[in-house]
Amino acid sequence: MVSGFSKLNKTQKIEWLLKNHFNNDKDIQKTLEKYLHISVNTQKLHDDFTENPISNFYLPFSVAPNFLINQKQYTVPMSIEESSVVAAASKAAKFWSERQGFEAHVEKTTKVGQVHFSCNVSYERLLFFFKNIREKLIDCCKDLTQNMEKRGGGILSIELVNKTDELENYYQLFCKFNTADAMGANFINSCLERLGENLKKFAKEQLLQTQDNLDIIMCILSNYVPECLVNTKVSCKISELTLDKNITPEKYAQKFVQALEIARIDPYRAVTHNKGIMNGIDAVVVATGNDFRAVESGVHAYASRSGQYRSLSKAWIEKDTFTFELNVPLALGTVGGLTSLHPLVKIGLQMLGNPTAKELMQIIASTGLAQNFAAVNSLITSGIQKGHMKMHLKNILNQLQATPQERISTEKHFENTTVTHAQVIAHIKEIREVKN
Repeated sequence: MVSGFSKLNKTQKIEWLLKNHFNNDKDIQKTLEKYLHISVNTQKLHDDFTENPISNFYLPFSVAPNFLINQKQYTVPMSIEESSVVAAASKAAKFWSERQGFEAHVEKTTKVGQVHFSCNVSYERLLFFFKNIREKLIDCCKDLTQNMEKRGGGILSIELVNKTDELENYYQLFCKFNTADAMGANFINSCLERLGENLKKFAKEQLLQTQDNLDIIMCILSNYVPECLVNTKVSCKISELTLDKNITPEKYAQKFVQALEIARIDPYRAVTHNKGIMNGIDAVVVATGNDFRAVESGVHAYASRSGQYRSLSKAWIEKDTFTFELNVPLALGTVGGLTSLHPLVKIGLQMLGNPTAKELMQIIASTGLAQNFAAVNSLITSGIQKGHMKMHLKNILNQLQATPQERISTEKHFENTTVTHAQVIAHIKEIREVKN
């Protein structure tokens, strides 16, 4: 147990860690300090993002070119640690850019927040009271919403939801918001807390009698945003699906549709299928300074909306045409938060032409669909490991501290051979034994 840890400076925090967890290993200290930024001001900026920082944890900042989305060309920033993701997205983007590209549109941008409260009066009395104060509740938030309203956002609606069948005396104010180009978490939560305060105040003045009670439990936005939805799709003649010389375009299209149908009906496959989609989505979400945990939780809840976890994407054949489509909820922002603070986030958004939140939704969804196409393409043709392990070869060689000469030899050796960790170790061992 340690008290006052947060009050220690960075050096003192590192010293405490070395003493308590690393047996005063100075190599640990050197590694932590090596990843600190050379610029004091930049390091302070990073330190202010979170609490108790002792170093920086870097992810690659990559780009995937050749994305044609709504007839506009994009180079997409991606930040991810997994091998082959960026390469696969780029390859899929190029394939579809030669076939009219991605057609994307935002269906809705509505976000949700809730005031959770308990009240021991009848639902009829509470509903009558709520209808009388609904507009007053909105007016109480005017100082919070005026700037958002100037940008086209604000509180869209407030409804009373009766949940007493599921939990005694439990009700909600179910609120819908438009947050324009901001993700809007702080705006929504501030509005919800104000609504909760005034709901309790008005209830005390107008609703409650001596034996009655209204208690605010919590006020918080929801990361489930089924009405903040974006659709993206690609389409081409089946005859253009010449991705594998060992399979006809017709058979390729049939297998692709079957693979998507399996992901629709089988949750075990659906989870991994959707993980592939999120490889693309999360990488751009991170690179543009958005909250990938919020996106992940909302997306997976949406995938379960039927009562069973299913694929987010679908594919079908109609006459001589193949179509591949993704519907996904994305609550994103291009202003506020890290978007105006993190230097690489600024560059990422600039790279995309400083998009609106709606445009960013279209870009990110299209990247997810590209990644999904690349993954399914590999699965129904050569298999996932051939390409993935070739990209992973660099990581294995780094682990083995291979010399430049050993790298050249190993990469040449595995040009036409599937890479496995054991075989790479064996090959490096053989090189070193010959050398010695």
